[in-house]
Order: sequence, then structure tokens, then C-alpha cells
Amino acid sequence: MTRTDPTDVPRPDARLHFGVFFQGVNHWTIWSDPSSGSQIDPASFLRVARTAERGLFDAFFLGDGLRLRESEGGIHELDVAGRPDSITQLSALAAATERIGLVSTSNTTFNEPGDLARRLAGLDLLSEGRAGWNVVTTHNAWTGENFRRGGFLDHADRYRRAEEFLTVARAVWNGWAEDSVAGSVESRSWSVPGAVGRVRSRGAQFDVDLTPTLPRSAQGHPVIFQAGDSGDGRDFGARNADVIFSAHGTDFDDALAFAEDIRRRLRAAGRAEDALRILPGTEIVIGATEKEAEEKARWVRLSQVTPAVALGIASRLWGIDLSGRDADDPLPSEDPVVARDRGTFGTRWVEDPREVVARWRAKAEANGWSLREAVIELGPQQRGHVGTPAGLAEKFARFVRHGAVDGFNVTPYLVPDGLDDIVELLVPELQERGVYRTAYTGATLREHLELAPAV
Repeated sequence: MTRTDPTDVPRPDARLHFGVFFQGVNHWTIWSDPSSGSQIDPASFLRVARTAERGLFDAFFLGDGLRLRESEGGIHELDVAGRPDSITQLSALAAATERIGLVSTSNTTFNEPGDLARRLAGLDLLSEGRAGWNVVTTHNAWTGENFRRGGFLDHADRYRRAEEFLTVARAVWNGWAEDSVAGSVESRSWSVPGAVGRVRSRGAQFDVDLTPTLPRSAQGHPVIFQAGDSGDGRDFGARNADVIFSAHGTDFDDALAFAEDIRRRLRAAGRAEDALRILPGTEIVIGATEKEAEEKARWVRLSQVTPAVALGIASRLWGIDLSGRDADDPLPSEDPVVARDRGTFGTRWVEDPREVVARWRAKAEANGWSLREAVIELGPQQRGHVGTPAGLAEKFARFVRHGAVDGFNVTPYLVPDGLDDIVELLVPELQERGVYRTAYTGATLREHLELAPAV
């Protein structure tokens, strides 16, 4: 295999960044395998975080969900479900790790900026500058039912709220001046007079008047992550984020087009093209040979999309109860029921189900697929990379050195041991090519990501 020529690429010195995504509610984590561990035991979180730190990952990233998925008025029992509060969990991990960044998914629709900014600042101080915040928005009233004031927001309004939220949060984090605490016991007062500023902000979403209670951390304030993929979401990320997650990390041309679009939006926002990092989410399946890797990937898909899961996904698409069908039969002959509300929440089809079903039927007929096979090939799924350690290292070197990505946010298909192959087999191949660090050179998450200082 030809190695990537470092003299023939736009970014010959670029290095790949890895994060690990410990998911919330999902069916992609294979909970039914004998090697799978608990999804809620603190030991599982610690095992994943320490493995990632051993592999010199930038960050451990916690997904979050404020309400479990439901179907037919009850909990959707096929999903992995359950998650402690992310800031609480990450605060515990801060004491058990030394370098890896700790990223909390926290929602701007159902929190208040003064309170959340304080809690994130606490995590940042406890971890000595390793905190990050994945800024997410929620517009649906279904989740809002868990909150007194409800939660429905139009798509555009949720980003307006998020932007105002971030403005207040940054003011809270910057409320203490540098060297605001007395430098010696001989000082006349504990804090330097005038060093702690009051935050006053009145906008469309918030009316805030508070005095911040915590100083800036070693990295200034938490690193901002964001994952919106709509036009509004991309603009929001270009204006505000330090890191953007995306679903554009499997196909090189698609990843490069996304990265170039974000760079255009950065320029339009008055920011430098290298002001943020792009880390697509991905699943990585490794085998000793390409054939072995493909066979393992097939096992992963079959384990993720069990017959029951396939029927559940198809039921949501068709709008009818298919749970009594055989997943290995052909696709249902019925037309999808578009208007029926079956009490299924937490996941939805953006496209018209009739168009999706027509596309599925054409593909299934052409390839001889059963319903389960169609769901595996065409349904909502983890997009990932499959190959040998050497082959994947070459592939990832091309992605990062051509500016298609800055790295990947890895979703393990097994917990807590799903990172072992990456750390033990892939990382050394990346290091051999000079495309991955051989040691942490900084102490904060901002330093790991090679970002400019916080302002």
C-alpha cells in the first residue's frame, strides 16, 4: 500500500484528534453480547475514559437525553437507556483521570444560563481546565412535557435562544478578572477590589442579573462543541463553536465538502478558517485482514439491528404495528400510514414516509433484501470505517492532511471494551505515520485540540 506523501498534501503536518462518544439512549451499543458490560455502572464509564486516555484521546464525550424514547405509550424497551447527569458523572471522572477532556452534553432549551454556566465552570475547575460543553437544542414539546414551562420552540428560535444563552454563559465565565484572588496572606482583602464583575443581560430569552461565583479555569472556560447540520445549525457553529461534530466523516468527498462549507461560514462570521475543529462521529471496525474486518462489520450490523429492532424501525416508518411479522420476510405490502400518531417519540423520519418506502422497495427488489436486510442497508444507522489498522491509518491520514476532517468522535459498538482495538492496533499505525501524538503535550482540553486561548 502506498503511504501518504507528506509533501503532496495541503496540511502535511496535521495530526488526527480522537474523542470517544459514550452514547445515551440508542440501539447501536450491542448490549446483548456476552462481552458487553453495564451501560450505567460507573465502572463502565471509568473503563472507557481510562482506555481513551491511554490512547491519548482528546476527549471523553457524554451523550444525554432528558426523556427516554417511547412507543405505544410505553418505554421503548429495545434501546440501551439510562444515563446519570453528565456533569455529575464527568466530575467523578475528573478525579479518576489526568489529561483527557471531559465533555458534557447540556441543553439550552431546558436550562438557564446562569446556573448551567456555573456548573460547567465547576467541572472546568475540578478537572483543571479539561471541560467541554456540547451545546444542544431541543424544539419538541414531547421533551418539554418533563418541564414546568413546556418546551416547544420553532427551529429558528431554538438557535436564537442558544446564542443568547452562550453570550450570558461566556459573560459568567469571564466575570472574574485574571489574578482576582489575593496573592498573599498579607493582602488587605481576599479578592482584588473590582476584580469580580456583575453580569447583567436583558434579551428576548433571558433577564439576568448575577455575580459569578467562580474564577476562570486553566483554559479560560469550557471548550464549546456543537452538532447542528441544518443551515441555521452550521451558521451557529461557525459563529460560536470551537469544535463541530458532524455526520460527514465516512465518504472523503462528502467530508471535504462539509469542511469547505464550514470554512466559508467561518470567513463570513469573521473568524479564521482554523478557529475550530471538525470531528465527525464514526464507528470503527478493525480486522487483521480486509475480509476479517468486513465479516466483523457484518456481525456488528446484525447484532445492532436484531429482528426486533428491525421491526421496530420499520413500524415507525410504516406507521403500523409490525412487531408480529417475520423480519426475514419481504418488505410489508401495505402503504405507510402517514397521519397516524402511534405515541412514538424520540426519533422520527424527516422525509415523507411514502417516498422512503418507495425507495426501500426499489432497492430491496433489486438486491433481493428481506425487511431486516433493508433496514440494515437503508435505515438509520451508524456510519463508520472498516478495515485493517494499516489501511485505516492511511485512510485517516488522507482525510486529515487534505482538510476533510480534524479527527473523529468514535462511537464504540461495545462497552466498555470497544476502544481496545483502536488504542492497541490503530493508534500505533497512526503514530508511525506521524499523524497522531505520541504523548500529551498540554494539560487542558483547549491545548489538546490546539485551539487559540479563550476570550
